[in-house]
Amino acid sequence: QVQLVESGGGLVQPGGSLRLSCAASGSILSIYTMAWYRQAPGKQRELVASITSGRSTNYPDSVKGRFTISRDNAKNTVYLQMNSLKPEDTAVYYCYAYLALLGSSFKPDNYWGQGTQVTVSS
Repeated sequence: QVQLVESGGGLVQPGGSLRLSCAASGSILSIYTMAWYRQAPGKQRELVASITSGRSTNYPDSVKGRFTISRDNAKNTVYLQMNSLKPEDTAVYYCYAYLALLGSSFKPDNYWGQGTQVTVSS
């Protein structure tokens, strides 16, 4: 019913930049919060950035000032601009959306993308 498709991952040198995109498609009534999470090998999945439908954003200290989340509500798309990347940013990055489907009476649920690999290495 809903697909979240990420793109933009890859290999980048320390200090470099990448931009991730995630497009939501399907029988969507309304998207509330969108976010990016990441999971490194042997570690728990952690929040990287979130943005509400009103464009309020939230970042953990580990990425604050380096990462910027944005969204295009008309395209149901969320972006993550990552600058000054560090080796510790290496992880699989997952797109997340808290959204309501058509016919759900605006009752939202959690949806995840399949993940995209980001590797920061020289």
